[in-house]
Amino acid sequence: MTAEISTVAAEPGEPAAADPVAKAGWLGKVLNRFGAATCAFAIIATVFGAIFAVLTPPFWGHDELTQFGRAYQVAHGGVFPQRIADGRGVAYGGEIPVSVDALMDYAFRDYNDNPEEPDAMVADPGAYDRLGSASISSATKTMWFTNTAAYSPVPYVPTAIGIRVGEALGLNVGGMYLLTRLAGLVAYVSVVSFALFTLRRHRSQWIAFTIAVLPIALFQAGTVTADTLTNALAILVSALLVKSLFIGARLRPYETAAFLATAILLPLSKPTYVLLAMLIVAVPPSRLGFTGKWRLVPAAFAATGLALFLAWTKIAAPTGEGMGLMRKPEQWYQVRPGDQLKGVLSHPIDFIHTFGESIALRDHRWFNQFFGELGFAYVDVPAVSMLACLIAIAVSFGIADRFTAAAINTKRAVIVLLTLLASVAMIYVTLYMSFTPVGFYLIDGVQGRYFVPLAIVGLALVARWVPLRLTNSEGETPLKGTAIAIVSASSIALIAAAATYYTVIWG
Repeated sequence: MTAEISTVAAEPGEPAAADPVAKAGWLGKVLNRFGAATCAFAIIATVFGAIFAVLTPPFWGHDELTQFGRAYQVAHGGVFPQRIADGRGVAYGGEIPVSVDALMDYAFRDYNDNPEEPDAMVADPGAYDRLGSASISSATKTMWFTNTAAYSPVPYVPTAIGIRVGEALGLNVGGMYLLTRLAGLVAYVSVVSFALFTLRRHRSQWIAFTIAVLPIALFQAGTVTADTLTNALAILVSALLVKSLFIGARLRPYETAAFLATAILLPLSKPTYVLLAMLIVAVPPSRLGFTGKWRLVPAAFAATGLALFLAWTKIAAPTGEGMGLMRKPEQWYQVRPGDQLKGVLSHPIDFIHTFGESIALRDHRWFNQFFGELGFAYVDVPAVSMLACLIAIAVSFGIADRFTAAAINTKRAVIVLLTLLASVAMIYVTLYMSFTPVGFYLIDGVQGRYFVPLAIVGLALVARWVPLRLTNSEGETPLKGTAIAIVSASSIALIAAAATYYTVIWG
């Protein structure tokens, strides 16, 4: 039996318990109300997300140049991909202020011209202050961002709001840019906190916590990227899947509403995670509060999300012809999605061989990147960060709820497994089609951070078939101490990552 304190009435299908690590007093009341993992996440994510937002030079995040370009376009009413003139070939982009472009241009040259260790990567810290102090100019120029023009406006809503608020307040370029980063962070903290709140009565909240505070997750949350909201929505979907499908608890109406919303929003955020959102149809409708003629509501939302995903895919398809311009000049015209698809269908064995070569040559890099390769400075988080994260994941797995066959039977578990495998395959196929030159020896562009949104459900699936759990001498699952260990290990990972990043970038 697990030692738990009950101060809140049980929800249908849930144990009559508050957060299992809470205690008496005002702190206990807060933890009981919001959940220990929720409170810990809100503090840690806010602090370290803000640290990364301030430490990271402007536009040094993952594709942050083009991510900001698309966010700025969305902020000013640009919904669909906009074709621009480019003598090199097919190109998409939009207009940005000249003063912002000046900061972009300097940042691009700075992070591409790196000195040898132990010199700092930033050549002149004062240059960012000088360029950032400029006013947001009314004059604009055309910017290329074909790779992000393919994304729908959905994942850019928080950053677009940050841009508009910054402009309304009359901030300079640097102030507006920092506010844009912080707007994304607020969205990440809000959505993920809600996700953890839904699991506050269950020990599996700590699995979601450990993934949500990975160094790479908080680094991205502190920079301008569509991945910030995408990751948050994926974590929310995962938390609700764990609660309803793996634990077997009935969702409250507001949780069901959030689940239905993600079935539409996540497919429009990033195409590789569309199948994760579709898993709502694997949950028994009664656990979502639907019976009788209403049982088809989840399927209807899933179908709507899938239809919108297909519609946007068709709209964005032409941008694929211009993706080759992201590569070296000699490879500009070698990225041909049509030829790649023809090759996969006519010579599948060759594709399988290329896939195998990719794993053999790059799996160690993907492993490191899962914990953190920070931005386009390509700063790997230190070994201590990866070790601390692994400890946190192992402990959170060890105290997770037992997922019984009564909650998730073998058939549904297999459906989840196949969905995850298909989602992983979509990551490889998407990059093979849209970024890899024809005839290249491996699938290029795959990064370990792309697998983070699938990790929570993946760990839950392993926990379903591997009933190994931590217990004390009385056979109870130790919660208070293990929760402290998880938070401590995750914090150590983030401290080490931030310290390494600061040392490499700023010296």
